[in-house]
Amino acid sequence: MGLVEHDLSDAQWAALKEAWGGCAYCGAVDKPLQRDCVQAISRGGRYTLDNIAPACGSCNASKCNDEVTAWLRRKRLDERAFLLRHIEIKAALAEKFAPMVG
Repeated sequence: MGLVEHDLSDAQWAALKEAWGGCAYCGAVDKPLQRDCVQAISRGGRYTLDNIAPACGSCNASKCNDEVTAWLRRKRLDERAFLLRHIEIKAALAEKFAPMVG
């Protein structure tokens, strides 16, 4: 992991947790959340605003380094709902955290 560039700030992590309102995968709101790479580091992912989703420990451990859509289907979770929400949140937070130009 030390060889991979990561740029997720504490403010971005807090905003991701707030935007999702719980586990991005199963929706659990009563469990501590962990940073999960939507695209696993072993598959080229990084700890970035675009690639992190808050996950409960159970989902994070179960997903491991699996490809997210195949894992969601196997767990019988709502793949389409996750992907749409992920895109919406990425867009909203990209705008919020866009670098100031000027």
